[in-house]
Amino acid sequence: MQNPTLIAAHRGGLFLWPENSATAFRNSAQLALEQAECDVHLTADGEVVVMHDATLNRMTDASGPVAALTAAQFGTLRVRGAAGEAPPTLAHYLAILAGSPVAPRIEIKADTAGRPYPGIVRKTLAGLDAAGQRRRAWIIGFHAGTMAEAQAAGGLAGVAWLLETATLRDLGLPGLVATARAYGFPEVGMHESVINAELVAGLRAAGIGIGAWGGNHAPSIRRMLDLGVDIFATDDPPLAIRMRQGG
Repeated sequence: MQNPTLIAAHRGGLFLWPENSATAFRNSAQLALEQAECDVHLTADGEVVVMHDATLNRMTDASGPVAALTAAQFGTLRVRGAAGEAPPTLAHYLAILAGSPVAPRIEIKADTAGRPYPGIVRKTLAGLDAAGQRRRAWIIGFHAGTMAEAQAAGGLAGVAWLLETATLRDLGLPGLVATARAYGFPEVGMHESVINAELVAGLRAAGIGIGAWGGNHAPSIRRMLDLGVDIFATDDPPLAIRMRQGG
């Protein structure tokens, strides 16, 4: 029998709490789900920090690139709507999850020019090792070379290569399977809107796991559960949990 679909709190559950905030991770760590997803960038002095965008403008009281600040300067910022909290570092995020069964799911982001941060995979893995959480963590991201580096490093629960809709359209199912096999990716991920039974069946036949994001409302959550994807990241974790339980 196929295992039940896993649930990840997307950016900690942004329908309920400020995204990628310590508050979001503290709350999602208390829920009956499997993973809490975050996004990471590098500061000017090489600290791995949690922020979705490569710039600070949307989520904090500051502006400009994350990479322009030192870790100390990053720690003085305030997340919008989070009652004065600073945005977490990777170490802070991992410390929040450490006492719970909820595992890390870490999306490695690119800089403002869309380029991989030099050394970010190595530094992220070092952070996981320092926290004793490498073996239960997933690394995910859109840059195939970055994900290949994480996959080659080993010791993780898994690595997932994420695809934009245009990339999936260009590759098609045969190209997607060939690329995933070439890099050794155990899982691929895409927006829920492009996932259908044929795609799931093709990936299953190839032995490749399938993840999704964008399952945020009852119809899309139900579709992901019915299709039996391996995991989906949702902005409304409590709703997804209730629906998985049959509610």
